[in-house]
Order: sequence, then structure tokens, then C-alpha cells
Amino acid sequence: MNRAFTNILTSNVPETAAFYEALLGMQRAGDFGWFVLLSHKDMPGFELGILSKTHETIPKDLPQGQGGSILTFVVPDLDEVAEKARAMQADIIQPPTDLPYGQRRLMLRDPAGSAVDISSPIRD
Repeated sequence: MNRAFTNILTSNVPETAAFYEALLGMQRAGDFGWFVLLSHKDMPGFELGILSKTHETIPKDLPQGQGGSILTFVVPDLDEVAEKARAMQADIIQPPTDLPYGQRRLMLRDPAGSAVDISSPIRD
């Protein structure tokens, strides 16, 4: 395998790409209007595609709703990202919560409706 990445299908490519840029500091590695490829300087090889769900390359019979997936991003400081999310007026599903297995988690939805889990280890 040479490469693998996840695509988020959305009705608003610029808005969804800007969400991940502002929240997580991701950067555009490619922008074709109907498709934006994001990467992060701290994670060489990681890519996230933002793809128009109405583009001609998307099969017409592909389900348009949320498919039950959750995108997880582990960050060093969850509270910093939570502040950004609140400032962006992101759709927060669950505020920062300490979980019994040693993680602190924020759950939200991106503009395309995808569930996003932002987590960090609980600091002692």
C-alpha cells in the first residue's frame, strides 16, 4: 500500500476544510475546489480529504447520511482545543469529560455532520 486517508463528504468543502484548519492547525496540501486535502506538520504522512458529496465522482446511490464513524484526533492540550471549538461556535456534543481509562475527551460535529472525538491523556 502506498497511501491511505479518510475523506469527509460534505455539501460545503470550504467551510468543512476551514473548520479543521482553525480547530487543529491542519494545512491545505491540495485545493481543487470540490476536494481539499489537509495535512499537519507534526504528522508526516497523515492526510484528511474534504470532498464534495455532490461531485460527479461520487456514485449517486452512495448514502448521504452519517455512516456511524467517529474521527479521533489526539492532541497534547484538550482544553486549548476546546476553547477554540467554543470560540468557533462548534456543535459540541459532549464538553470536555474525564474518562475512566485515562483520557479527557471533547466530542463535536464538524460542519458536514461528522462526529469528531478530540482527546488527550489526563495529566497528573
